[in-house]
Amino acid sequence: MNPDHGCRYWSRDPDIGEQGDFFMKTREMMGTLLKGSADLGTFAVPEMFGAAKTGRVNGIAVAKDDENELYLVIVDGEPEGAIFIDDKGDLFGDNAVRCMTGKETFSLSEVRKDLVDALVMGCRVFEKSHLKITNYEIPEFGTKSSGLGQLTLVIQRSHEPENGIRVSIRKDGKIVGSDVTTNDGSVGFRVMHGKYDCITQDRNQVITTFPITFSESNPKIILDL
Repeated sequence: MNPDHGCRYWSRDPDIGEQGDFFMKTREMMGTLLKGSADLGTFAVPEMFGAAKTGRVNGIAVAKDDENELYLVIVDGEPEGAIFIDDKGDLFGDNAVRCMTGKETFSLSEVRKDLVDALVMGCRVFEKSHLKITNYEIPEFGTKSSGLGQLTLVIQRSHEPENGIRVSIRKDGKIVGSDVTTNDGSVGFRVMHGKYDCITQDRNQVITTFPITFSESNPKIILDL
């Protein structure tokens, strides 16, 4: 975060009456929103954008150092809002995101959609080019990436692999991935660790739903129809 490179257009002095109270209230409000939220992992900037987009995350990503705090508000996997706080005060929206260097490390947390929708109303980023999203290449993630990994599902019938099975995975009522099994009965998805519903549809249009839990220690799951 770099508050000296064109991002400081105005400030509030935290030592002056109501202005300082507002500064503290912003920080406290963000702490309240994040309290008890589900931690999705810690990421460098490209990985954070990739993880949010892949999981269609609704949440808040925060990068902090000794002096500054930068919050990105994520709606349906896209960064839609920003808040920057330092000892001079706080900035919102386009002014806040200008403080982003691209070298931050973000902690990403899942927050209820109605809350992030309301938060974005006061800190919306209109100029998405400020986020430099198009300049980032989403890297390949190994299984050690915090919160994100490669899920492999193997579909079998009577312990024999099933080819041509439509497989979808669903999280919180939303389909986050869909594919068709190959000759070895497998499909792969790059998704956040967590609990999902796996929905299979065979060639006879028979639909079966399996609850699954994907984690770093459980990256391959075998399902028998």
